[in-house]
Amino acid sequence: MSRPTPLFEMVNIHKWFGKVYALRGVDFKAYPAEVVGLVGDNGAGKSTLIKILSGVYPPDKGETFFEGKPARIDSPKVAMRLGIETMHQDQTLIPSLTIARNIFLGREVGSRLLDMKKMNGDSLKAMRELGLIIVDPEVAVEALSGGERQGVALSRALYFKTKLIILDEPTNNLSVKETAKVLDILRNLKETGVTSIFITHNIHHVYPISDRIVILSHGRKICEFKKEKTSIEEITECIISDRSMYRE
Repeated sequence: MSRPTPLFEMVNIHKWFGKVYALRGVDFKAYPAEVVGLVGDNGAGKSTLIKILSGVYPPDKGETFFEGKPARIDSPKVAMRLGIETMHQDQTLIPSLTIARNIFLGREVGSRLLDMKKMNGDSLKAMRELGLIIVDPEVAVEALSGGERQGVALSRALYFKTKLIILDEPTNNLSVKETAKVLDILRNLKETGVTSIFITHNIHHVYPISDRIVILSHGRKICEFKKEKTSIEEITECIISDRSMYRE
């Protein structure tokens, strides 16, 4: 039985910044409703690869396909129209605004006056669908815990029918309890059919939730594993040894 068409596929991606060769022929893809862990140390090329996928940088060489068709993602607006959302560290929400206003940020309901009744009700519905129980959508985001804030951002992705969500270190600086909450929300998001890319340097956070794990080092893809065919120890060895390993 043949595999489904990847939701997106990046082929032979190269990127230079002056004399710095940031990406060296990287292939990267994800399938519908798949969680892909993108792992590597600082400077590995993770952020550059994702910024190309989300329209921040153009590739200097290589091709990108989305739902089987060639895609020129030359701006974040184009990425958003395709259904790609990116959650950057500490840059996704405005703390002083309410939960509902954050979920609808830039896509508010209403013409002359905001329809807060609909925005509040729909915000609660989206959060509950992901297992996030918050009773008052008019609470300011700054009053929420770190895990709840991530849940609000993920609820926004669910509500606006995002196809692919890119999470940049979503468990960074969270407690063990809050990290577990975010991972549970990601599992629920997967059940709705959303594809996720989980960028991290913490293998212990990404391993439980991922279907597949890709490791970058010095701008190259050096390892790729299906989660059930590898272990945390083998992934760690790949990173330390900088030796290529692939297991589909």
